Amino acid sequence: MTKLEVVSTCVIKSQKSIEKKIELTPWDLQVLTLDPNQKGLLFHKPNPKELAKSSSEIIINHLKISLSKTLNYFPLLAGRLVARKNIDDDTLSFCVDCKNEGAEFAHVIALDLNVADILEQTYVPKIVKCFFPLNGVRNYEGVSKPLLAVQVTELVDGFFIGCTMNHCVADGTSFWHFFNSWSELTRDSNLIVNKPPVLDRWFPEFVATPIHIQEHDLIYDEFVATPIHAQEEHERIFHFSKENIAQLKAKANSEYGHNIVCISSLQALLAHLWQSVIRCRFGTNAADENFSFKLLIGARPRLQLHLPQGYFGNALHLVNVTTTAKEILEHDSGWIALQMNKVISTQTHEEVMNFYQSWVKNPKMLKKSEVFASSLIASSSPRFNVYDNDFGWGRPVAVRSGAGNKHEGIITIFCGAEEGSMDIQACLAPQTLRAMGHDTKFMAAVTKIHDIV
Repeated sequence: MTKLEVVSTCVIKSQKSIEKKIELTPWDLQVLTLDPNQKGLLFHKPNPKELAKSSSEIIINHLKISLSKTLNYFPLLAGRLVARKNIDDDTLSFCVDCKNEGAEFAHVIALDLNVADILEQTYVPKIVKCFFPLNGVRNYEGVSKPLLAVQVTELVDGFFIGCTMNHCVADGTSFWHFFNSWSELTRDSNLIVNKPPVLDRWFPEFVATPIHIQEHDLIYDEFVATPIHAQEEHERIFHFSKENIAQLKAKANSEYGHNIVCISSLQALLAHLWQSVIRCRFGTNAADENFSFKLLIGARPRLQLHLPQGYFGNALHLVNVTTTAKEILEHDSGWIALQMNKVISTQTHEEVMNFYQSWVKNPKMLKKSEVFASSLIASSSPRFNVYDNDFGWGRPVAVRSGAGNKHEGIITIFCGAEEGSMDIQACLAPQTLRAMGHDTKFMAAVTKIHDIV
């Protein structure tokens, strides 16, 4: 059994301190009761046979220095959440105080683990969850816990850099903005970040700040409180080549697309996956009951007045694509993709504003017991710049997500290592994943990852 040895832990502060408080938007506040965002990258060590212990320590120290420099641009990540009591109506308001209390940094060694032990397994090894810090912490605990924590796990022949970032501070777009900037400054400390983050949050004119929320909305439900180690879900990476994705897209559009509607590559791929999950869960006896695929919709490109480039925060909300398990099996995957396309096409500037305005009037936190009920949910995006994160040792060989928000039905989407490909990290019941591995219709579009590494 693999043992992890903690070599050191410390707090990394920005080299510059600023006095700034950042109010939180509905996009930020709705995730207060959920888990932080956890993503990490796996790298081969440079010349692993020649890398002495002292050289490894030099790498770790260099990462600490470059992280401190990166926090100069992202000072809120070295801050903390502040919960303020509103006496007039007995509510709470939250903001980020950029008071430079620092980010957490840990160096850990996996004494007997190789890169191949991560890449060449059918299922994501359980040990990967331990490559991330702050497991079990909820976003609203950012009042006392770091908003950013980094763990560098040293393998026999590689490094895994796992980042845990409070989700009230950043969505996936902003998470990878930070990661990209950190890798750039690690590679060349003289660089100036070419896309500095915009820290001030965006509020429409009709919103008075700070936003007030009820304290009872922050109480856990039983689903949230489930211990990480008690979960029975397994995870598996399914890799789809550029060519196979193109075939899925072409088939969906030939069957259900037309001059007005164009089914996207991602919609075609998720429909292909959704149909397999239902087929493997219910067999041929799917009931006529509702089943949802929840999609996180990015608001940045949908607003008529686009958010500024580098806007650092959240700008997304959840929408449902709902049909019945029976319909999913009775139709081709192209029909399912069309249902996704119809829902996504309704997310206009006006709909984004409607969400924003209605949330301010009636704040509602996302609850795991509601989000994961009889549904799949897609998170992350193949558009994020993952494989250009070179810290000076070359490109990463894999990306993985942590234990945060992991329950049956979470589908995490990443770009693949080769251009145009995609990886899906599926968190599902063991019996469902086993059945999907034998689902010839689904697996016909899947390429083995270690055949191309």
